[in-house]
Amino acid sequence: MTEEAAPKRSTWGSIVAFFDRRALVMLALGFAAGLPNLLLFDTLSVWLRQAKVSLDIIGLFSLVTITYAVKFLWAPVVDRVRVPVLHQLFGKRRAWMLLAQSGVVLGIWLIAANAPAVSAAVAGGVEGAVQPDPNVNLLGILAAIATMTAIFGATQDIAIDAWRIEVAAVERQGVMAAAYQWGYRLAVVVSGAAPLFLASRIGWTGAYSAMAIVMGIGIIGVLLAPRERSVEPKPFPPATTPAWMEAAEWIGRILLMLLGACFIGAGLSGKPEPITFLLSGAGLHEIAASIGAIWTVKPWGVMWQVLSVGVGLTIVAFATYPLRGLNSRPSAYFAGTLKEPLEDFFKRYKSTGMLILGMICVYRIADFVLNLMSAFYVDVGFSLDEIAAARKLFGVLMSMLGIGLGGWMVARFGLMRSLIVGAILQPLSNVAFGALIFTGPWVPGLWACIAIDNISAGIAGTALIAYMSSLTSLGFTATQYALFSSLYALPGKLLAAVSGRIVEGGIATAASGGGWLRSWFADISPASFAALSAERGIPAEAFAAGYMTFFIYSGVIGIAAFVFAVAVMRKTPPKADDAPAAEAPA
Repeated sequence: MTEEAAPKRSTWGSIVAFFDRRALVMLALGFAAGLPNLLLFDTLSVWLRQAKVSLDIIGLFSLVTITYAVKFLWAPVVDRVRVPVLHQLFGKRRAWMLLAQSGVVLGIWLIAANAPAVSAAVAGGVEGAVQPDPNVNLLGILAAIATMTAIFGATQDIAIDAWRIEVAAVERQGVMAAAYQWGYRLAVVVSGAAPLFLASRIGWTGAYSAMAIVMGIGIIGVLLAPRERSVEPKPFPPATTPAWMEAAEWIGRILLMLLGACFIGAGLSGKPEPITFLLSGAGLHEIAASIGAIWTVKPWGVMWQVLSVGVGLTIVAFATYPLRGLNSRPSAYFAGTLKEPLEDFFKRYKSTGMLILGMICVYRIADFVLNLMSAFYVDVGFSLDEIAAARKLFGVLMSMLGIGLGGWMVARFGLMRSLIVGAILQPLSNVAFGALIFTGPWVPGLWACIAIDNISAGIAGTALIAYMSSLTSLGFTATQYALFSSLYALPGKLLAAVSGRIVEGGIATAASGGGWLRSWFADISPASFAALSAERGIPAEAFAAGYMTFFIYSGVIGIAAFVFAVAVMRKTPPKADDAPAAEAPA
């Protein structure tokens, strides 16, 4: 059912949809998806630092989060492979969710079990990983466990997204996306605060063990979830090549996929370690050191990240390309991992496909480039307590409200209208921050700006998730959505790297011979940038000009999302039989 064919709900009916069984299950599944994320790095970093592990080693642990950025590489496995026994009992998606959740629970429990050993290994105040037994690298074991847990967590995300898309019709995807984000954000709060609170009372082993038990919420959600409607992919062709040749081809293609994943993960995360590790392992230590040095140089380091993603995608494409004249099962399987899902997408959307992908890439840029807001609040003159109260408490509530409004709008008015509204609100909310330049550290103004920003981001994010869900087709749901979700965050992350240079460039221009620019901000509050001006000896109006330049820049970038959304809306919608899923029974 396409959006145009779907009946629009009344206002009350759109609200009632949030209490549907599938939406309530989605809340639990979103919680399960969000719980491992902070446990595997942010919260784990606190524990490791308390155990006197060096900052360099703690930084390496952040690499486990790369698995979430490259999850589309194994999403085809979730589309094609049946989990033995569980598939017959629960269906494809729920079986994969249970398998992945079991892996997450095991991983969190193993982290808890290793807590005393790691703490003992670094006891005595020695910085770094000092092991009582040189043959046992406890931190290496912990890193392997964290990586395994992250892979299971990313796999859980793949299966949850596929189930969400296949169990509900297009007009319900806004509600499902909102419920997912509510659960996810609640899990982020729990996994960020509860382990710290528990660790100070019952120790890290007890804290992580408790989090393993809390993952049971996701398992309960799976058991209560209805079975989705899915289509089995086409079967493998019969074997036509010798077993040894197939085995060699499997190994070669998998190694190429892993190589491509290293380049893609390094580019998407902005961390060169996957590449430098490979080069160091090959004995190319000088090249590895050079790449590590240029990777962080701004703004040109961003170009290396883009190049890394391009190289990785090229390697993956080569790994999945079928060999001519060789009708082997590995060739057919890998051709179906990325090649066939992309062919299916462009077959359905034809010339509109590139326009749709372009819109996905730019839609959230206006929000993603606002990575300097904490620094901006401090520079304007707000205290840390005022920032914390506005962002961490009030901001979370406004974000939840925006997510709910986005889900209601999709159910009430449809996907494209909601996308257009989100595309308009995002750049307007960016420019609204400029008002704080004139009001100075006025707390009601801060709360108003954060409310506008978080509500608009919630609406836009929910609308985009629902829209990307509508683009998938049965048989390729997991693969296509994983590709879209990896794609939409990339441009914003890359552009965010140059945000600081834009602000500093504006400040320098206004400070040196830019009196005409400073004159625009002659009426700003005397308290605005007062401390920063005294510290750096630059007029406060110059800082105002630098930040306003950045807000206008981010707002103009956001207009691209509106242009793309309108262009997509004007195109002919897909046929009804191309819709991603029919309504599954509740």
